[in-house]
Amino acid sequence: MTQKPIDVVLVGAGIMSATLGALIKQLQPDWTIKVVERLSTPAEESSNPWSNAGTGHAGLCELNYMPEAADGSVEASKAVAINEQFQVSRQFWSYLVAGKLVGEPQTFINSTPHMTFVSGQKNVEYLRKRFEVLKGEPLFAGMEYSEDPMVIGEWTPLLIENRLVGEPVAATRIASGTDVDFGALTSQLLDYLERKGADISYETQVTKLRKHSKDGLWRVTTRDRVGNTPRAMLAKFVFVGAGGGALALLQNSRIPEIEGFGGFPVSGEFLRTDNPEIVAQHQAKVYGKAAIGAPPMSVPHLDTRVVDGKASLLFGPYAGFSPNFLKKGSMLDLPLSIRFHNIIPMIAVAFTNLDLLKYLIGEVLAGPHKKLEALREFMPTAEAKDWHLIKAGQRVQVMKKDHAKGGVLQFGTEVVAAEDGSIAGLLGASPGASVSVSIMLDLLGKCFPDHMPKWKRKITAMIPSYGTRLTDEPAKARASLADTAKVLHLKS
Repeated sequence: MTQKPIDVVLVGAGIMSATLGALIKQLQPDWTIKVVERLSTPAEESSNPWSNAGTGHAGLCELNYMPEAADGSVEASKAVAINEQFQVSRQFWSYLVAGKLVGEPQTFINSTPHMTFVSGQKNVEYLRKRFEVLKGEPLFAGMEYSEDPMVIGEWTPLLIENRLVGEPVAATRIASGTDVDFGALTSQLLDYLERKGADISYETQVTKLRKHSKDGLWRVTTRDRVGNTPRAMLAKFVFVGAGGGALALLQNSRIPEIEGFGGFPVSGEFLRTDNPEIVAQHQAKVYGKAAIGAPPMSVPHLDTRVVDGKASLLFGPYAGFSPNFLKKGSMLDLPLSIRFHNIIPMIAVAFTNLDLLKYLIGEVLAGPHKKLEALREFMPTAEAKDWHLIKAGQRVQVMKKDHAKGGVLQFGTEVVAAEDGSIAGLLGASPGASVSVSIMLDLLGKCFPDHMPKWKRKITAMIPSYGTRLTDEPAKARASLADTAKVLHLKS
């Protein structure tokens, strides 16, 4: 047992814990921080660059943030909100780079145009409406639109080569999009924390979380995966940033706020090519429309990825089902997550999401030929010999109570915090890493409300738009985009 309580214990060495730790170390340098990770290295689950598409989600190309309403209208508020959150991340990363707290920006973020591509007359009409709504938004400045195959082919040849003549197609493009290696960023943030005195323990599994009734401290019990040595420490605040493992740990903590929450795991795969001749012809992240019943995280996209300075292409994800809550988890994760308080919401979700279940079954049964055909909808010239399958990150979507429906499936992220703010965790998936700074600032507001007034000045120094909306002030939006682009060496 550690005799002196640790101020902050971060469970999990992914992008969320790393971001929260970096924020706290800037805001309260005297606080002690301990990071506990069950695997041998950081960012080995969803933060790993090959577990996600590294899109830098900003609503620039993801159609699921702007669905078409029943009356045919298209509304931009969700896409704008996601973009606002991503700008918060860009500002914080710029602050870190300018202060030399992390490495050179090209080690974790690179300019990559964001595009949307659709075919078929109905989809073309939808994309045209989406463009008309977005082109006047300050954070979407510079977006281009075309229905001309020649123009689209100039943007990225792989979308057009060998496509049927006369097929209606349309695309949007914005050059200021990004590709982000969240694995590299996570490692650099954790290196910064270590330099500032944080203690990081790998190969260490948190096995129990219990709060002392007398002093309000959390007893965090761990076990070394090598040697099986049990240990314990006291913590004033615990953040459970364990990805798919967060639900089980929050349930273990027995906080009432976790009651009614369940998890729906969705696995996935990407097709990947490193063929330099193919990679050189496609420098963009291109999103399409999701299949009926598909979860938002399964929207098909053909993406440039830059990892360790080398470019590759990813296509997918191909969704599937696994009861594991982590890539390196257990087949028992889903059944062991069932409790008396969440079984009704979970059953309700099953009955109200039959399209999703049908879609996942189809994806599980899909063979290599069907996967290649899906890629050829984007890239007609694709050949199986150039691509290989890699496993994507395991996503656990939030299921929770709903008074009207019994239970709902939620595709975003949700912070679950104890009433006294002494423990909090993050559930859910997309857009996740891209908006990690915004999510962690919200968490700080929930868990440390008494500290926020004195922290506000420092937060604003790191994130100039904090507490405001860039969208409401076009001049400030332009200035912020330009300033962060300059520091991060990005196209503005």
